[in-house]
Amino acid sequence: MREPNTATMASGPEAARINAELVARLERLPVTRRLSLIRIIIGSATFFDAYTVLAIAFAMPQLVTEWHLSAGEIGMILSAGYVGQIFGALFFGHLAERIGRLPVLLITILLFVSMDIGCLFAWGAWSMIILRFLQGIGTGGEVPVASAYINEFIGAKKRGRFFLLYEVIFPVGLMFAGIAGYFLVPVFGWKAMFIVGLIPAVLTIPMRALMPESPRWLASTGRVKKADAVVSMLENEAVKAGATLSEPVVRPVDSKATARSDWRELFKGIYRKRTFTIWFLWICVYMVNNGLITWLPTLYKQAFNLPLQTSLAYGWVTSAVGVIASILCALLIDRVGRKRWYSVAFLASTVPLVILTALGAVSATQVVVFASVAYAILQTISFSLYLYSAELYPTRLRAIGTGFGSAWLRAGSAIGPLLVGWIVDSYGVSVVFTVFAAVALIGGLITIFFAIETKGRVLEELSP
Repeated sequence: MREPNTATMASGPEAARINAELVARLERLPVTRRLSLIRIIIGSATFFDAYTVLAIAFAMPQLVTEWHLSAGEIGMILSAGYVGQIFGALFFGHLAERIGRLPVLLITILLFVSMDIGCLFAWGAWSMIILRFLQGIGTGGEVPVASAYINEFIGAKKRGRFFLLYEVIFPVGLMFAGIAGYFLVPVFGWKAMFIVGLIPAVLTIPMRALMPESPRWLASTGRVKKADAVVSMLENEAVKAGATLSEPVVRPVDSKATARSDWRELFKGIYRKRTFTIWFLWICVYMVNNGLITWLPTLYKQAFNLPLQTSLAYGWVTSAVGVIASILCALLIDRVGRKRWYSVAFLASTVPLVILTALGAVSATQVVVFASVAYAILQTISFSLYLYSAELYPTRLRAIGTGFGSAWLRAGSAIGPLLVGWIVDSYGVSVVFTVFAAVALIGGLITIFFAIETKGRVLEELSP
């Protein structure tokens, strides 16, 4: 609910002036202990989101045997969470513009933790599909709001590296799921995957009390006194830590920066092209990557008749190389730039996919090598698109714009496993990689012709 109109609130030109001053003060801040703590806390929730995405993939080889699942049921279980995430991203992105970033983060974390517990009691395909759908609503809402929240604290020059070192936690969560699956599932069964996943998520609930609300969001909604208090706290902590703060460079901020959020603005003016571009990038990269990562352990076991532990180990290898590539991206993207990185990565990923098609994907070794290379390259895009999405929109649209965009991430993620299941049943494994190469090529062309560069630019300059 919006606060009543009091002396602590501002509107119109006065609000724009105050907002510009607050932004200038934020832009000159170093990365303090408080900001690092925020990154760790939010990262813990994101770690669980990633873990949850892949936990079902590593539980699946055993569930196939235990529940006698068909390829169609496998695809539906793998996709159900992503379908739920579409609804979560849309609803909670809008809610975060209305009531703030922190309340929404708490609600989403509580939702996906409770549904993770529910998955322990699933007894068949349809019960797991329903629980994964509901869990997806929570995970789908948490990540885009968290991305908007973190972006709103950091200055332009440090934003890419700071944010992506937080986002690296996502592929680390994927890798950890692989490790847990390898060691736990053969010994303790598939339920162990969900029990382990509860730990990082539960820890974030009490730690949330250490996080302040986004000062950019507070200022954009007229709560200037509260916004000033948050920025002052960060400034004082920086000075106490020995930092010397330069004089803030105040740049004019458009009066629309403090306007009421209206989702229809996503499809007007400069934001129309940005909105459709980011939607297509989300769809392309996640259709390929999640189609690969969620199906590979099952493919190794079903198509190549590998033992369960070997199948899980091969799946872990793919996750691990994704983490290495993501770290390199986090360290370099502020130098290279978003558009250039995405263009090259999309086009480069088609090479191992085409090679795999040409070889016929007749052995598990071919798949683990070339699919892992393609996945690693595309993982640098998939884990950093939250950074790029948040940079494309102003504060009044950042959470909802990122939420809308990531809803298409979820759509692509849902389509990928279903597509793999259908293609494997109808045409064979090698055709999967042909289709994925074509999708990656489309993503590269869209980036080249329609994406904009955002590196090193203040958020308010990029998006008035």
